[in-house]
Amino acid sequence: MPSARAGALQHAARARAALWTLAALALVIFACAGARASAFASAGDRHAARARDAAQAAPARPAASAALEGCQGAVSESARSATFAGEMTAVPGTARMQISILVIERLPGEGAYHQVNAPGLDVWRSSTPGVQSYRYVRQVTNLAAPALYRAAVRFRWLGARGKVIQALELHTRRCELTAATLGTR
Repeated sequence: MPSARAGALQHAARARAALWTLAALALVIFACAGARASAFASAGDRHAARARDAAQAAPARPAASAALEGCQGAVSESARSATFAGEMTAVPGTARMQISILVIERLPGEGAYHQVNAPGLDVWRSSTPGVQSYRYVRQVTNLAAPALYRAAVRFRWLGARGKVIQALELHTRRCELTAATLGTR
């Protein structure tokens, strides 16, 4: 039968072995956690890099605006008018820019707008080659009242060979003309 002292020594040796095992296991866990954390960090870096690359590769939305610049109401039809404008800036590769203004009208009782036919509307107007900014303004007169008017302003960016690089259509806010409208809005 082992002595009490020998039993205590065996017990202490087993306890030390268990502590060493726990210490080694803790080191393995910390090492794995660190590797896993760096893997997550590098995966996050990869995702961020992909998102950045996709944003750089995607074509930027062209800089363009469409506006209602004037809405002139009057009792006389010949004095009623609406003035619409489109403005755009060049995108990389642009040789020339074009703007077309299509005026649309909605009469009382109609659910949808329809095209106004008038000379010079819905025609592509071209910039001078090489300009960085292009603006086109169109005034439409002899408008009916009561009615709502707005414009669909279309933009095209053309490359050196005349091919469309990008295209965009924007709508202006509406010009509301009533039979009793007098003055400028």
